[in-house]
Amino acid sequence: MALYEDEMDSTPMVSSLLNKLANYTNITQGAVEHEEAESEDGIQRVTGPQMGTFIGVFLPCMQNILGVILFLRLTWIVGTAGIVEALAIVFMCCSCTMLTAISMSAIATNGVVPAGGSYYMISRALGPEFGGAVGLCFYLGTTFAGSMYILGTMEIFLTYIMPNAAVFKAETGEPTGMQNNMRIYGTCCLVIMTLVVFVGVKYVNKLALVFLSCVMLSIMAIYAGVIQSAIKPPNSPVCLLGNRTLQNSRFDKCLKTELINNVTTPTQLWKLFCEGGIENATCDEYFTNNNLTEIQAVPGLLSGVISDNMWGHYGQYRAIVEKEGQSSEQASDNTNDISYYILNDITTFFTLLVGIYFPSVTGIMAGSNRSGDLRDPPLGKEFKAVYLSCVVLFGACIEGVVLRDKYGESVKGTLAVATLAWPSSWVIVIGSFFSCCGAGLQSLTGAPRILQAIARDGIMPFLQVFGHSKSNGEPTWALLLTAAICEIGILIGSLDHVAPILSMLFLMCYLFVNLACAVQTLLRTPNWRPRFKFYHWSLSFLGMSLSLSLMFVSSWYYALVAILFSGCIYKYIEYRGAEKEWGDGIRGLSLNAAQYALIKLEEAPPHTKNWRPQLLVLLKLDSDLGVKHPCLLSFTSQLKAGKGLTIVCSVLEGTYMAREADAKLSEKVKGFCHVVVSSNQRDGFSHLIQSAGLGGMKHNAVLMAWPANWKQAESSLSWKNFIETVRETTAAHQALLVAKNIDTFPTNQDRLAEGTIDVWWIVHDGGLLMLLPFLLRQHKVWRRCKMRIFTVAQMDDNSIQMKKDLQMFLYHLRLDAKVEVVEMHAGDISAFTYEKTLVMEQRSQMLKQMQLSKTERGREVIFLQQSILFLLLSGYYGTVWGINQCVCSQYTSYRVISFRSSFKCVLLFQAQLIHDRNTKSHATLNDKATPTSDRVHMTWTKEKLSSERNRHREAHMTVRDIFNMKPDQTNVRRMHTAVKLNEVVVNKSQGAQLVLLNMPGPPKNKGGDENYMEFLEVLTEGLDRVLLVRGSSREVITIYS
Repeated sequence: MALYEDEMDSTPMVSSLLNKLANYTNITQGAVEHEEAESEDGIQRVTGPQMGTFIGVFLPCMQNILGVILFLRLTWIVGTAGIVEALAIVFMCCSCTMLTAISMSAIATNGVVPAGGSYYMISRALGPEFGGAVGLCFYLGTTFAGSMYILGTMEIFLTYIMPNAAVFKAETGEPTGMQNNMRIYGTCCLVIMTLVVFVGVKYVNKLALVFLSCVMLSIMAIYAGVIQSAIKPPNSPVCLLGNRTLQNSRFDKCLKTELINNVTTPTQLWKLFCEGGIENATCDEYFTNNNLTEIQAVPGLLSGVISDNMWGHYGQYRAIVEKEGQSSEQASDNTNDISYYILNDITTFFTLLVGIYFPSVTGIMAGSNRSGDLRDPPLGKEFKAVYLSCVVLFGACIEGVVLRDKYGESVKGTLAVATLAWPSSWVIVIGSFFSCCGAGLQSLTGAPRILQAIARDGIMPFLQVFGHSKSNGEPTWALLLTAAICEIGILIGSLDHVAPILSMLFLMCYLFVNLACAVQTLLRTPNWRPRFKFYHWSLSFLGMSLSLSLMFVSSWYYALVAILFSGCIYKYIEYRGAEKEWGDGIRGLSLNAAQYALIKLEEAPPHTKNWRPQLLVLLKLDSDLGVKHPCLLSFTSQLKAGKGLTIVCSVLEGTYMAREADAKLSEKVKGFCHVVVSSNQRDGFSHLIQSAGLGGMKHNAVLMAWPANWKQAESSLSWKNFIETVRETTAAHQALLVAKNIDTFPTNQDRLAEGTIDVWWIVHDGGLLMLLPFLLRQHKVWRRCKMRIFTVAQMDDNSIQMKKDLQMFLYHLRLDAKVEVVEMHAGDISAFTYEKTLVMEQRSQMLKQMQLSKTERGREVIFLQQSILFLLLSGYYGTVWGINQCVCSQYTSYRVISFRSSFKCVLLFQAQLIHDRNTKSHATLNDKATPTSDRVHMTWTKEKLSSERNRHREAHMTVRDIFNMKPDQTNVRRMHTAVKLNEVVVNKSQGAQLVLLNMPGPPKNKGGDENYMEFLEVLTEGLDRVLLVRGSSREVITIYS
């Protein structure tokens, strides 16, 4: 392994990797109790997850599925909706859950699922934004599920076990008193359950075995009662007055009168509806007109009652529960007392029943909540056949009015499903009580772990405190918050009102579990390799659609609130949350969409109406790798206003291997940025102009700063690189924006109160000059500035007509701007312009004569010193003096301090030597260029011959020739234009906030590059903020819609 020993730190051996995987624990917190947290030697240890399939998944799923809805509400749902519609409700909800279970099984088997269960699956599959939003909904759903189970527990306790324990006496038909009792006892139950969970998960699991045993006995008792009803139906009489169902808790006999010792005596039921004795009684009219009928609550499986319960019997709030087909004579007035009948406590309809039933199918999530405490998280298991069979059996065995009696008041306060049980109704009552207790404990155990997983991921900063835990890993702070939110659900005081809330929250979670599986399947990411193979993206989409439909079917306003809540959390995580890269499917989807869009954009160039500046910003860095002109970035954002493509780039000189770390550290700008390491800045910027961007998302404009102090710079590289960049952007058909005095431009925090943006439209560049001010004014910095457009009219132009045409053109362009036409006469060239051009050309020629680098000049000086010293030692004083005299007579303009020492003339001798060497070298070139009979004759073009003559002329030019030269007439005319135009611009726009000017093109002959810089300097002299604009030779603005 010696070949790989240098890379052992970054690439470990396979044996080491496998050892780490074998000892991996998929959760940081373990289900370890206080007494087990320390070993015998006193060293604190946290062991790994220890729960298996039965304790970790089977028990919590069973307790959630076969829980409060089955025992307390399923009979009422069957009686209200009928067998057909109840089966439809169960089938829809079970189908949604089954499809979600398939998707969740695929995600869960695609790798290790640490703590957080469904939250972890969604967040790693759809990203932190979706994961956090849906994870918080899932946490709240699990917390409100605890509230629902506690309310169910208290309903069983106060209604069927100890009715006399009620603190508040409820009026008949008024639920307020019952709700207050449930709030008081529910709060006490929540405190006890919270303490049990705080002690440890182990005790919850031990209690779960007891609770589940009671549940299983209750289920067996129901099926046994069905069989018993087919053989010998139980005796559970129900009293009807006409077709109305009576509360039989206030009387013992379903009779109006009874014969006692041959005397007709009124019964307790008579006294409820009549006042006075039998002879002079004043009775309720409906009581007088209708007879009493006694029927059996459980006619039996073979009684044929299934036909009566086949269809729904929905009713309004406080409507009397009536038996269809029973004869009845209505009273003439409707002012009768109805408090003795069985009444609907809420208005019933199909969608309400869907929302109330759905929590019974959320059991698949109970095991995933504690996935961190499992040794091997398996697939979700459900027992929906129990619900489907119970719907049919309840409708076939129990009388319809008893099914619709939610609290069993028609059967002396007995639980409706308990009337069917065998051998005793108390088996169902006790079993349902412990089932609800166990489900509540499971919810209080799972919800804090979801919150702790969200907090530890750090995607929501305000939840970080809930990521802390006890020494053994129990989420203490998360448990306290869960108990507080659970108390809110208990204070609602009604199971029927809490159930739709958690239905919405769980359906949101189901929706995104299916979406996560579908996205991963369609993207076919390399890491998507689930061990569970029986899944398909179409099933996931069907489950997602069904979840969304059920949300709006059960309660459209709750659905909108849940979606709005998730959207707010999504945006909060997007703007304030920590940036996480989890390899989620949304990022993969974005990459696929970007690839598709880039391919589509590559097919054709954008239309003029879609054109917008896609900027490549060329930045320069200082010695500390900081941005040299930060205002250039501010101006970029103001110009773009957050729209379109912006690539910020810079170049570091050197080699990539030597400056790799600097290149990564220099990327300090959020967005698209490139830091390139190149041997020189010229090549680096050239490569960026050519290759930045991808496909159709390439830049079409380059933004850079003007090379300030280019005249005083020691090296000419700054302005030469600038001109080369201008040439390259022109060749690439890209627009060029050059900001002069960029450090005076406003930042994004500034607000320009008043002022104008002046556009000097000299030549047509495709309309870019008029488009840029419009874009700038979209930003809040330039919003209050007005736009003015100036154009130049010459002698032959009609300035009045030009102004009218320009105004009409702006009208069609929908641009609000003031128009002004400036007349510029040719005039005579002034002496100032002539002299300025002459000085410019003389300076240029002087610089060309001093082309030796510093190293070469140093070597030349050393050589001259040694030569003169040799001459002095050899006695050639006169020769040296003669050299001095020659040099002095030839360069009279040079200042010589003293000739006392021959070493003082080194500089003059050097100048003479440069002149002689240039003369000799060019003479040599002429000799080489002279064709002879044995050499190949070359054909020269006129341009090449002219350039060679100019080069020879410059090479033989002396200092005296430089000062005697005359300026080139082309340069004089260009200087004249720059001076005159500058005078007009300064006169009109000196107080403007920004001046936009057409940027002249560089000369074709590189010999005039320095003159070009001088022209631009003269053109913009005296202006504070200038933006030189050079178009891309294509139209970028149009008058058409």
